[in-house]
Amino acid sequence: MAGHSKWANIKRQKARVDAVKGKVFAKISREIIVAARQGGDPAGNFQLRTAIEKAKAAAIPNDNIERAIAKGAGKLGAGASELEFIRYEGYGVGGVAILIEGLTDNRNRTAADLRVAFSKNGGNLGETGCVSWMFDQKGVVTLTGPIDEEKLLETLVEAEAQSYELTPVNDTDGAEVYTEITNLEQLSQVLREHKFYVVEAEWRWIPNNIIEVNDIEKARLLMKLMNGLDDLDDIQNVTANFELSDACYQALYNE
Repeated sequence: MAGHSKWANIKRQKARVDAVKGKVFAKISREIIVAARQGGDPAGNFQLRTAIEKAKAAAIPNDNIERAIAKGAGKLGAGASELEFIRYEGYGVGGVAILIEGLTDNRNRTAADLRVAFSKNGGNLGETGCVSWMFDQKGVVTLTGPIDEEKLLETLVEAEAQSYELTPVNDTDGAEVYTEITNLEQLSQVLREHKFYVVEAEWRWIPNNIIEVNDIEKARLLMKLMNGLDDLDDIQNVTANFELSDACYQALYNE
């Protein structure tokens, strides 16, 4: 899972830049709107609660959060009903599998934008089901440190987690903890009770096979594609099954 963690870290760094441009605000607001369809009270809606926590971590003003909740709950007209969940699948250079999820009010526009992004960067949009079988959906809780690994192990047994990985988060020590999607809320709660700092709790697609990328030109194309997809307004999450070699990662990180 190391390659996925690298991409997660790149996305977090990118998010801090995008927040200035308002992109993160718009994407998280959409998550809140859709989550609030299931009920506008965060206490009884875990999906809404996690979206609100993500919004606060991104410094989204409380007024914006409350407005998104109200819109999703149907208190500000029917705008929320226009958004629908979408999933697309495709391939990047070298046969890398890419899974894309989003929220859109216009499927034709989204599909056209995706085709352009793929074609510009050596990839192609595929049929439904062409790559999703290569991924498993997991619950992932991201922690920031310092991490007491012995205490973490004891806590994860109690919380019925599956695995964990120590990885830098927001330029400090951290960890990602993996569990079944139905156990995500319990895992997040137990970790908080044991005084771990939870940055994020989310459902994430995890690749079950990894393609290692050692060629810098292929690495550049793949990262341009991933960033291009992630930049689309309708796209919420992009996941791929490649891992950059340390040399490629450092080269791209320093560019």
